[in-house]
Amino acid sequence: MASAKTKQRMLDSGHRTENVMRRQRGKGVDHPGREIAAVLLRGAVGVTMIAHGVRHARTLRGTASWFGSIGFREPALQARASAAVEVGAGALLLAGAGTPLASAAVVSTMGVAARTVHAPNGFFITAEGWEYTANLATAVVALAANGPGRWSVDRATGLDRRIFGARAAALAVGLGLASAATHLVAFWTAPERAAE
Repeated sequence: MASAKTKQRMLDSGHRTENVMRRQRGKGVDHPGREIAAVLLRGAVGVTMIAHGVRHARTLRGTASWFGSIGFREPALQARASAAVEVGAGALLLAGAGTPLASAAVVSTMGVAARTVHAPNGFFITAEGWEYTANLATAVVALAANGPGRWSVDRATGLDRRIFGARAAALAVGLGLASAATHLVAFWTAPERAAE
C-alpha cells in the first residue's frame, strides 16, 4: 500500500502534467494529426464557402430572385451580402485568419439556410434537408475549438493563443446563432406553404 507521501507525490505529478498540457494547448503546441485535420477542415469548408459565394456573385439577379421567392425582403441586398459573407468567410478560413469569427459567419449562414430552405424538408440532403448545413456548421465549430493550426495567420499573429478551445467554439456558436436569428427577424418572413 502506498504511503501518504507517495500518494501526494503522484497527485502533485498528475496536476503538474495537467497544467503543462493546459499551458501547451494555450501556446499552440503542434500535434501532426491535429495540424492535418485543421488544414483539411479549413480547405474543405473554405473552398466550399468560396464556391457558393462566387456562384451567388456571378448570378446576382437570379440569386436575388431566389431570395425573394423564399421570403426575404430586400432580395438584391441579400444576394450581395450572401456572396460577400460566403467568399469572405471562406477566404478567412483558408488563411486561418480570425478563425472563431470566420466560423461564426459560417454558422450564421448555415443557420439561415437551414431555417429558410432546408428544415421543412427533413434531415437528408437528398431531399433538400438540413444534413449538409448542419455538417458544415459542426465542422467549423470543431475547427474553432481545435484551432486553425500551425500554418495559419492566427498562429503567426498569436490569436490562436488568446482565444482557443471551448471559448473559441462558444464564440463561433453564440455569435453565429445570434447573427442568424437577427438576420431572420430583420429580413425574412416564412412564405405560405401550399396545401399538399
